[in-house]
Amino acid sequence: MIKLLSTPSQILTINTSGKNLKRGKDLSEVNAVDEHSIVIEDDIIKDIIPNSSVKKKSFDVVLDLDDKIVLPGLIECHTHTAFTGSRADEFRQKLDGIDYEKIAESGGGINSTVRAVRKSSFEEIVNEVKPRIDNFIAQGITTLEIKSGYGLDFENEIKLLQVINYLNEIYAIDIIPTFLGAHTYPPEHFNNQDEYIEIIKDKMLPHIAKQRLARFCDGFCEATAFSADEIKTIFASADANGFKLRLHTEQFNAIGGLDAALSFNAVSVDHLEVLKEDDIKKLANSDTVAVLLPGVSFFLNYQYAPARKLIDNNVVIALATDFNPGSSHISSLSLIMSFAALKMKMSIEETINAVTINAAKVLCLNDKVGSIEIGKRADFSVFNCQEYANIVYDIGKNLNCITMKNGDIIYNSTELSFN
Repeated sequence: MIKLLSTPSQILTINTSGKNLKRGKDLSEVNAVDEHSIVIEDDIIKDIIPNSSVKKKSFDVVLDLDDKIVLPGLIECHTHTAFTGSRADEFRQKLDGIDYEKIAESGGGINSTVRAVRKSSFEEIVNEVKPRIDNFIAQGITTLEIKSGYGLDFENEIKLLQVINYLNEIYAIDIIPTFLGAHTYPPEHFNNQDEYIEIIKDKMLPHIAKQRLARFCDGFCEATAFSADEIKTIFASADANGFKLRLHTEQFNAIGGLDAALSFNAVSVDHLEVLKEDDIKKLANSDTVAVLLPGVSFFLNYQYAPARKLIDNNVVIALATDFNPGSSHISSLSLIMSFAALKMKMSIEETINAVTINAAKVLCLNDKVGSIEIGKRADFSVFNCQEYANIVYDIGKNLNCITMKNGDIIYNSTELSFN
């Protein structure tokens, strides 16, 4: 079947000329195309044609997108969406001036959610997560990463990954599972941390790899979590088991996590709020993506990652919500883009590239999604505006009206349909 996305006011192609990423000066180009339409065939972008030639061709179905802007399907590359329970009480403590690390040290933080997840059944977790996924889809997100990390023992980490994989089966979007067993130490291993590392290395990672429950292995290198040497030990096992590697690092303390991640050619280093200026050069021209999470800085009233310096040093930048129950209870990707523009001085074009092609690179899918280029999947987000600046300017407002995955409409707040 040949479909036509007809006469949108503009198409932001995010054309990469085959590079499948954007960095440096290219990051400021969204490659906007006027007076063109998109041809879809067999779920793939077949062509981008001038509107003047539309009447000369034949199409099975047509979707009229007058006064709409078409973007690639948005990519949400860093979330902790699979959790149960609430940490609203901790939010109250933060407002009273108690910092995140002190809350964690007193038994709150991640381990609070761990207790809730361990008490929850597979079905209960699924039912909690479904509305969150629906919310992401309504924003134009067609690829969504979800981490484990709130089980912190073999049974419950596997349970979370099984939930994520099940949700991937029942939803039209791509849901990418990441194993985050090295999120923090569970209470039962506070006094025997080496044993927990052995469980991750020798039991969790081999089983998850064999069952193909996750593509990525992530960790949290932080004073209240895992040291750089402990991360290296875990990453050595993950690498041997075929995982691609990511790392939460340089969030509150710089304790060697960046060097550990780069020594394993990690696909991303995420957070970087306290990244030292001298260390920025280590990421310059690297294939490792810096995933910036301004929602955390906003939510914790904390400093922001040095986006401008990273961009000026030719670092590949992506943005994500880091949606989680504790440090970024924010699930709006457009709000994150607004934070990035206002607080990290990123341009509107840079934020759009950071949630499309560069976010796709984080998930190693940038050859398939993240830009509107011939041969890529027909994943689109359609925005009800005539000026793409509104996507960032209309703070906290979801302007996406149609989400398309593989050429099919999976979310539609309009009365439009293929005719």
